[in-house]
Amino acid sequence: MSGRPRPGARRPPAARRPRTTRPPRRTPAPRRRTASRRPKQAYGWERIVPLVLAAAVVWSLVLATLRWLAAHPWVPVVLLLIAAAAVGWWAHRRREAARRDRIRERGLRYVLPQIDALHHSQFEEAVRDLMRRDGCPGAVRVGGAGDNGADVKATDPFGRLWVIQCKHRRAGLGGAAVGTPDLHVLNGTGRPVHHGDVVVLVTNGRFTGKAVDFARDQRLHLVDRHLLARWAAGSTPLWELLGALPAPRRPSAGS
Repeated sequence: MSGRPRPGARRPPAARRPRTTRPPRRTPAPRRRTASRRPKQAYGWERIVPLVLAAAVVWSLVLATLRWLAAHPWVPVVLLLIAAAAVGWWAHRRREAARRDRIRERGLRYVLPQIDALHHSQFEEAVRDLMRRDGCPGAVRVGGAGDNGADVKATDPFGRLWVIQCKHRRAGLGGAAVGTPDLHVLNGTGRPVHHGDVVVLVTNGRFTGKAVDFARDQRLHLVDRHLLARWAAGSTPLWELLGALPAPRRPSAGS
């Protein structure tokens, strides 16, 4: 038999290729419009109404207080008496504190072991208190950061402004001697910056020979350990222990 198909016979169906199904296209969802987050502007009356209500409450309280005080007239009198008593008590305490300070300053004495045991800030306060004892009630301690070389400032009874730098040595004479660098700072600020009439460096230690020569040339005054002992333990003002001071600006109150 030949391989030809008989006439009228059906041909076998050809193998069909499987159809590939494509995923449906996703249409983007429409964007939702978000409401604006900007705060709504308040109308004028929304701001005024709370203020009016608060003012009305305050006014009503004031009227009620005035009516109550009018019905009790003795209350303001008692309050005034209490206030006057408080002011008088405060003034009395201030006067007593000032009197105790004057008594303490008049009898203020230091010995060298006390001075050596002080902190450097306490040493500055001790120099301030000694100036107050001598008759400078306005003496103040100004030492600290940015003091420009001045630790104590005081005006003596003769009107002269004292600018004092303090150098404390815990070891006393055994500590490092104060040299010219410290005097350079004091000389550069004592008169040009602080406008001092008397510029002094006080230490419980000692000075180098160059520092003594420099101070003499620049009209600076030095208070070493020995002179400090005389000043602190006695009752003689510092201006009577130092020489070559400027002339007084005004007569002494005691003269």
